[in-house]
Amino acid sequence: MLDAHIQKIATPTLKIFAKRLKGLGVSADHITFAGFGCGLFAGFLIALGKYHEGLAFIVLNRLADGLDGARARLEKEISRRGGFLDIVCDFLFYASIPLAFAIADPTRNAWVAALVLFSFVGTGSSFLAYAIAEKAGGVKKENTKANDNEGKGLHPVVKAFCYLGGLTEATETVGFFVLACLLPQWFWLLGIVFAGMCLATTGMRVWRGWNDLAA
Repeated sequence: MLDAHIQKIATPTLKIFAKRLKGLGVSADHITFAGFGCGLFAGFLIALGKYHEGLAFIVLNRLADGLDGARARLEKEISRRGGFLDIVCDFLFYASIPLAFAIADPTRNAWVAALVLFSFVGTGSSFLAYAIAEKAGGVKKENTKANDNEGKGLHPVVKAFCYLGGLTEATETVGFFVLACLLPQWFWLLGIVFAGMCLATTGMRVWRGWNDLAA
């Protein structure tokens, strides 16, 4: 829901740093792997109960996620392999944080973490299923947008796949992680609310896909 607005603000700065990294010979894939490592380490720290330290590495992961895309867009063509790598690393990172909270306090957090992971399957599968259908030509062109920004006065960001928005996108997910790290004792409540938003997003995407893919 907020991703497009954040991208509009952050893109100019990310582009500057991306150009410098290109000059140093750092590729988009290098940044993706580095960010993924930070994300997994964040989960490791949270599992140990080091929530603030874990939050710092979550921030590094998200910075890398913005930078790898900006770096990739400096090339003449967007790499499909890079887009594939980015989405796999992102989804594994997203799943690792609820798992880490479950490990840190299984008695209080395990069932909520399971609920959040279930809701992630819904948002992730609906997101990817729509992208696959769009790539296969199953979605009419007038129904697709670069990243659902047209009509909102926002500049679309070129991506390696069709980007379908919703209530819970990357920004909202990171917001949930940040609040959970700052208020770990309230993870159970934050998780219930966020899982509900994810399930609502899944429903919205299924409805969109059902209509866009109608024969």
